[in-house]
Amino acid sequence: MTDEQVPTLYDWAGGGEAFERLTENFYRKVLADDLIGPLFAHMDPAHPRHVAMWLAEVFGGPAHYTSERGGYAHMLAHHLGKAITEPQRRRWVSLLVDAADEVELPDDPEFRAAFMGYIEWGTRLALANSQPGATPPREAPVPQWGWGVAPPYQG
Repeated sequence: MTDEQVPTLYDWAGGGEAFERLTENFYRKVLADDLIGPLFAHMDPAHPRHVAMWLAEVFGGPAHYTSERGGYAHMLAHHLGKAITEPQRRRWVSLLVDAADEVELPDDPEFRAAFMGYIEWGTRLALANSQPGATPPREAPVPQWGWGVAPPYQG
């Protein structure tokens, strides 16, 4: 299969609609959760759609988060100073996985490995960037996540 024939993770997941279903389901869980619900108590009602736009862009879809929301710098601003804890990060991940199952995102090992690779990477970065005194770069591109093919071993 050539690179042109390999679908993006965005396409494999079902496109923008799949990510919107995911985030709508997910944020219903978040708001009802005792551990992380308080972090989102004053969430903009459009937040789930904005996160869906972010995920879509990360996984190879249209760059709407960048063009409409301001890209990485805008996303980063929402995490600064939040002092996210490791238990909160883990709960976020757990609820997202539950939501992915419930909305029937693809469950093949290749997709889920790539999806979870980004979720782990992104939430750990968000945790670090949210700590008091953190000084993450203010400008960076939105990450582009693919199928996770590891580079060849260099012995």
